Parts: sequence; C-alpha cells; structure tokens
Amino acid sequence: MATLGVVVLPGVPASAAPADLVIDYSCSSEGNTSSIVRHGAVKLRTNLTFATDLAVGGPLNFTWKLAYTGSDPNRLQSPGYFKAGGLVHATGQIKLEKDWKGILEPQGVSDAAGALRPDDELPLPELMNDPGLTNKAGVVKITPQDIELDFTPPDGPVTVNDGDDADNPSDMGIEYSSGWASLDDRPASEHHVHNDLHETTQNGAFADLTFVGTSVKYIGPTDKDSSPVNVYIDGALVSTIDPSRDADDDPVNDDLDGGKTLYTSPVLDYGRHTIRVQKAAATGQMWVDAFEVSTTTAETPTGFHKAKCTIVGTAPSVEVTIGGGTDPTDDPDPTDDPDPTDDPDPNNPDPGNPNNPDPGNNGVGNGDGLTNVVVIPQASNSSSSTPKSTGPTATKYYKAPQVAKTPSGGVETGVAPDADRHPYGLMAGGMALVMGTAGGGLLMRRRKAEHAGGAHS
Repeated sequence: MATLGVVVLPGVPASAAPADLVIDYSCSSEGNTSSIVRHGAVKLRTNLTFATDLAVGGPLNFTWKLAYTGSDPNRLQSPGYFKAGGLVHATGQIKLEKDWKGILEPQGVSDAAGALRPDDELPLPELMNDPGLTNKAGVVKITPQDIELDFTPPDGPVTVNDGDDADNPSDMGIEYSSGWASLDDRPASEHHVHNDLHETTQNGAFADLTFVGTSVKYIGPTDKDSSPVNVYIDGALVSTIDPSRDADDDPVNDDLDGGKTLYTSPVLDYGRHTIRVQKAAATGQMWVDAFEVSTTTAETPTGFHKAKCTIVGTAPSVEVTIGGGTDPTDDPDPTDDPDPTDDPDPNNPDPGNPNNPDPGNNGVGNGDGLTNVVVIPQASNSSSSTPKSTGPTATKYYKAPQVAKTPSGGVETGVAPDADRHPYGLMAGGMALVMGTAGGGLLMRRRKAEHAGGAHS
C-alpha cells in the first residue's frame, strides 16, 4: 500500500538538475565593537542550490554552501580569549513570494575552533540547509536575502599570560604603564605561568587587561616584600589585596611563590570588561604573572558577536513551478486507476481518495497533507539566476533545526514520506492473470471440439 493510500503513477523526470545560484556577500560589524567582523568587511562567495525534481511530499531542501573569497584577506576573527570549542553560527534568509509566502531560515554551524586569542581566524560554517515538505501546487518566487553570523564561546577559563607583544594581539593584550620590568626564564620551582612575570617598584604603576567573558582572576606570587594592590573592574575600585599576607591575614615568609590566584572577580554580565591592578603603596614590590578569563556560554546573549552579510549587487531570483498534483479541479486521467488493494477509510469524507481529508483543498487539508508535485525552473530576468547542472560534492552537512517560519500555503517541515510505490507489479500481475484466463479458455474449446469429433466416428 502506498504511503498516502493512493498509487502515484510515474511521470516525473528523474534527471532534472538543481537550481544553483552563485551569490557574493559583504559582511560587516554594523558598529558592533564585539563583532566577529573586526577589521574591515569580510567577503563571502556562496552557492545556493535546491531541487527541481520532487516526488509526492518530497523535500524542497535549500543547501547553501559558504566560503571565504580567496582574493580577500579579511576573515571572521575571535573577539577575545577563549578555550577550545567556540562555534560560528550562520542563519540565512530565503524569501518566498507568489503562491507561497514567507521566509525560510537555513542554518549552519562551524566545526569547533581551537583555543583562541583576539583576532585569531574563526572557522566559517561550510553550509546552511533547511528542508521543507512541498504540499501545494503553484508558482513560487525564491529570492535569497541577508545572512547573519554569530559566535558562541565555550564554557570555561583560559589563561592570558604577560608575555611580549606576540602574545598580546589587537587591543586586548595586557597593557603595562611605565615603571615595569620583564622577568623572563624564572626557575620552574617558582611556578610562574610560562616561567616569566613582570615586576615594578613604582607606586601607582598599573597593568590593564581588556577581555570578553563573565569573570576574571589575577594571578601572581605571594611574597613577604609585596606591596598592597588595588583592583579595579571597569574603572571601579572593587578590592585591595595584600600578597604579603595569607588568608588569615598573617604575614607570609614566601619569596616569589608563584601561580597563586590573588583575586577573583564576582560574576559579570557577559561582555567586554577591563581589569586593572595597581601598586597601592610607596614601599615593596608588585608582580603580574597572568590573568585567567572565564566564560559561561549560557550567559552569552544571542547576537552579541553578530555580523550581518548583505548581497553584493542585486539579489537574484528564480521562479519554480509546482505542478503535477492531485488538484480536484484537474480533469482526471482515465488511465490512472486507483489501487484496488487500498481499502477506503469509512471516516474519510472523500471516497475517491481514501486519505484526502478535504476534497476541495488539493489534498492539503489543514496544511499537513501532501501533493504529487514537480518543480520546474523558469527563466529569470537575471542571468545569474539561471539554473545550471552541478555534480555531487563531498560536503559535511549540518543538521539544521526545522523551519523557523512556515510560509502560508506551501511548505511544512518534517520528514519526507516513504518513497512512492509504482504499481508495476500490480499491473504485471493483472496482465498475467488476463493472459492466463484467455489461454485456459482456448484450451477448453479445443478439447471440447476433439471430444465432439470422437462421438461421430
């Protein structure tokens, strides 16, 4: 029995090529200082493809491949310090007009990035896709729209060391005021990060770190000769610490006992913050070893690192025709006999189509039904929108969520129905039965004639 309770005779060509649109985009930060587009527009070249040959309820699956433009050096870049696992998300928009109306939103996600520093290149999602089930005949105008990019940081901490300029890219490295000296190649027994640190004896000297995250730690040594240190978050004094004393406020007898967490911030709103540590006494010394920045993914607002990509030039459009359905207004084909093995549903109001809930609505019913459809590309005014044949490509596919907005009258997301079963076996069996019956009758007549002739002899 066919999936929909009816037999769909073959009549759809199996070799129609998909529509293939090559579309260039320019991505910008739109003034967002935390955007993953950080130093000028990023150029993308994309390929949007979709099927032009569908069976009953077959998916109209939009597959949108993304790639950087090779001639352009700009790339999506990390907005801060993050441990491994950050993801770039892409959401496209496809506008549907004419007989179907609405916006579909293909989505994709990149492979997880490794540990990141500010301005490190981010992996671009390879593709976006979005399958929907066709359920209504008509003409649909398909036009690609903007693409939105966003970044989701991973949970957890990452250490920011106080090394040289190579360790401090962009405007988010540790910045030291005057009066500091770099102490490199310290003994491993002192437990400093990377066995180096900075030292000052100048009262009022400070070190700043601008970061993106939800908390920060100040790491340095405890030492009996340490000066008190003032700690500021986003310009406000939040604490004064004394690394020459322990947690019980007793003097320590340490000499550069490194790798200690000297201060931990409260939980901050996710975003861009600055911590400053400043020497707070005329006597003693102060050291900075490193900072540890932490991020809580669940606290990251959607769109915080957003970038918007717009089409370069005019958006191409393709009109596709959905035809070949079971619209009750069409004249029935006398050769299309229903499958006699399909028992009608006594609760169905349409005895001519056992699984059609509404004989006046093209098999769609409340929008969940399916119709035998064929998508045929039509010529467009734009030369860039002419479908062309493309071969298969080895691509990693991302399983996107279902369509965010269902266009009225046209597309329902979900799983495609089982493949239509053509009634070849039933037709062959019927033919065999007819030929067998005819042959049997001829044999019986011959035997009767022979018997009659024998009686007269």
